[in-house]
Amino acid sequence: MTLFSVVPSPHFLLCAHRVLCVSLGTMFADPATLDAADPLARFRAEFFLPPGKIYLDGNSLGLLSRRAEAHLARVIAEWRTLGIEGWTAAAPPWLTLAETIAEKIAPLLGAAPDEICLTGQTTANLHQLLATLYAPRGADFPARSPCDHAHGPNTPCLAPRSVILGDALNFASDSYALQSHLRLRGLDPATHLRLIPSRDGRVLRLDDLLESFAAPDVQLVVLPSVVFTSGQLLDVATLTRKARQRGIFIGWDLSHSIGAVPHTLGGDEGPDFAFWCNYKWLNAGPGAVGGLFLHRRHHARPPGLAGWWGVRADRRFAMAQHHEPAAGAAALHIGTPHILSLAPLLGSLELIAEAGGLCALRAKSLALTDFLLALIDRDLAPLGFTVVTPRGAPARGGHLALAHPDAWRLCQALKAAHVVADFRAPDLIRLAPAPLYTSFTDCADAIARLQHIALTRAHESFPESRALVT
Repeated sequence: MTLFSVVPSPHFLLCAHRVLCVSLGTMFADPATLDAADPLARFRAEFFLPPGKIYLDGNSLGLLSRRAEAHLARVIAEWRTLGIEGWTAAAPPWLTLAETIAEKIAPLLGAAPDEICLTGQTTANLHQLLATLYAPRGADFPARSPCDHAHGPNTPCLAPRSVILGDALNFASDSYALQSHLRLRGLDPATHLRLIPSRDGRVLRLDDLLESFAAPDVQLVVLPSVVFTSGQLLDVATLTRKARQRGIFIGWDLSHSIGAVPHTLGGDEGPDFAFWCNYKWLNAGPGAVGGLFLHRRHHARPPGLAGWWGVRADRRFAMAQHHEPAAGAAALHIGTPHILSLAPLLGSLELIAEAGGLCALRAKSLALTDFLLALIDRDLAPLGFTVVTPRGAPARGGHLALAHPDAWRLCQALKAAHVVADFRAPDLIRLAPAPLYTSFTDCADAIARLQHIALTRAHESFPESRALVT
């Protein structure tokens, strides 16, 4: 089975999820039995699992696969033997490695390869997209180009729009980028940045988001596909459609969904842009190169931040002083591609393809979190734990978040019990089962150890002061 060229509908995914759950039996079945029936169980052997530990932190850093290691070792060997000739003589050539990976990652995003650029890192890519697409307009902000008023047929050209919308729950780096970009434009974030609040500090309500879109001064919106704390999966399709109907540019931070949740970014209904990291669910390694998506409707725009690798390939080494942009999203490259960082992605994408594509991974991910939810309700809820992740599959990303007043110490006690989870302030423990290497037995054992810690109050022996890295 190969990667889907078109991302299946949510209905298809839910059906696949139900089929997998039925095939695996009831949620309280013996976890070893569930693992024996798991069609993806064989891929666990492809990963280097921390010895003696249950790893549930793949939404922070995915584990190294043997396939990723092999591709990295191959590129290092090419560097050793070929030197600079590796740019053209390596297999695949380094010169076009970013494009090679764009072709392989495109099906995960429901996008065309020329809409994807493997470059930079998450925050840097957001800066590049803002520089390219943020175009305050109105009497005080004349259009930079004809493209600035070409979002939709009903968009008034002179509508005064200068506000960027974000949200109060997003990863802080996105907010930092939005604030600093406004300052670079000579604009005050207090006036031109609006963060949509959460009513409970956990999730974002669809009606609140849509109400914010109705403001007439909004030009661009940046939202997370999955809220990194609670694991809430936003309704990307509905929000994208509503934003575009109002002539608002909309972009998505996919850092906590790419490799875990299928997306449809291309086509007439797709968002204007997206950006992400590749070191979480895609297991590309710490600090790995990121990626961005620029919809074809914007390919005529000049890159906001121009660099030599964004020049068309046949002119890149001409060193002309006038920038000649490459076709498509590749124009948003700035510097030389990170070859050593790109290489592991080849292995990760090979594994996803062999596993049946992202829809197969999503079906198992939902089965794992369903299993966890059942165990939590039975074994942890009576001990003061609360699930803050939305329960419904369409509103649930790849990880679950548990709230507890003593979450920090509980998380440290978990690590001492050889369960690697993570803490998010003020009171959350995140559990992230990765469908390619997490077993149902892992999930059952992790919940059993957390239950034992809470019952014996073993966590109370750990300090309340928080570490530098949480």
